[in-house]
Amino acid sequence: FVVAATMLAAAAPAWAEKADRDQPINFSGDTGDADLQARGGSLAGNVIITQGTLSIRADRIVFKQNADNSLSATAYGNPVAFRQKRDGVDEYYEGFAQRIEYDGAKELVELFDRALLKRGQDEIRSNYVSYNAGTEVFKAEGRVGTTPDPTGPGARVRGMFQPRSDLQPPGKTRDAAKDAGKPGAKATPATTEPPVTLKPAGDPSPPTATRPRKR
Repeated sequence: FVVAATMLAAAAPAWAEKADRDQPINFSGDTGDADLQARGGSLAGNVIITQGTLSIRADRIVFKQNADNSLSATAYGNPVAFRQKRDGVDEYYEGFAQRIEYDGAKELVELFDRALLKRGQDEIRSNYVSYNAGTEVFKAEGRVGTTPDPTGPGARVRGMFQPRSDLQPPGKTRDAAKDAGKPGAKATPATTEPPVTLKPAGDPSPPTATRPRKR
């Protein structure tokens, strides 16, 4: 069972933070090794990797720096936690799974086993979920997990989309149109505020001339 859909934004499309790949890759763990020539390495124990707004927390991880300076990584944990800001909006998408594979060059993240993908208050659960941050399209497959887990989602896809707050309540537009078409209905003129003239400090307005009184 496969589900593919677009996680729609309330406004214009906003993808993964584009400036992340221009930031340095910071990594830490209890043990590990790094190859400066290959621009990569492996870490184990309380692993944290960050690049700009992107962060991955895991028990074990293998990673590398791509030619475009983006990050690619395969992380294992119970669970692995992935987080990255969407470009141009104050919102993150987050992923949790037993294994996460991230390809920064393709802007693709794949979650395996007990996977949960969240964007804002929307979420999708399955044993496999992929998300393309460049197109904001996710794909979920109902499959049996690598390790049997009675508390996991099983071979099903589950999800929830919250109501969109940018939609106008039903009937509002139609009622307004009906009222406008009724006989005797008056159109409310748009009020225009007089322009405000800003004067420099120390330049007071000239005094108002006083008219002489008639005797």
